[in-house]
Amino acid sequence: MRRFLSVVATVLLFASPSAFAVDGYSFEYGKSDSSNSSVDMYRLGMLWDWDKKLVEFGGWHVGGFWDVSLGFWDNKSPFQTPTYSASSIAEIGLTPTFRLQQNTISGISPYAELAVGFHFLSKTYVGAQRQFGSSFQFGDHIGAGIRFGDKGQYDIGYRYQHLSNGGLKGPNQGINYNIIRLQYRF
Repeated sequence: MRRFLSVVATVLLFASPSAFAVDGYSFEYGKSDSSNSSVDMYRLGMLWDWDKKLVEFGGWHVGGFWDVSLGFWDNKSPFQTPTYSASSIAEIGLTPTFRLQQNTISGISPYAELAVGFHFLSKTYVGAQRQFGSSFQFGDHIGAGIRFGDKGQYDIGYRYQHLSNGGLKGPNQGINYNIIRLQYRF
């Protein structure tokens, strides 16, 4: 599995943006906020802008982008048991993200975002204290950040994300992350 993840990560990093009409790349680091598990999350992603203003008002608009990501969760929890000791997870995600932002990106431009997407996990647990019931997970997040640079090509933001299977199958303990996201747009 690690070899597969390495190949996919390399493709994400070095694929020609024009070949796939990719509008940007992202890197995320997250830390679970649970008291009974300590999970670090790392993600690489590609995004495709919708190039539409869904709602426009007073110099602001709601637009969005597709976010395709590949992630790795590393459980550093002291609560691991022999059954759950190999408790790292790989994930693939697809998330449509709605973003409220200024019509004209200049200087430092703030934004807020909201999303609900789909994630597929390589395992249904990340430790004895975090079992997910199924590999299919919903991932929703709220976030805020700023875009900056000559064309607003740089982006740094914070996201609070919850992942769970929405009660489709038990156990459904879910997990929450505090995430810092760095993004570069072409």
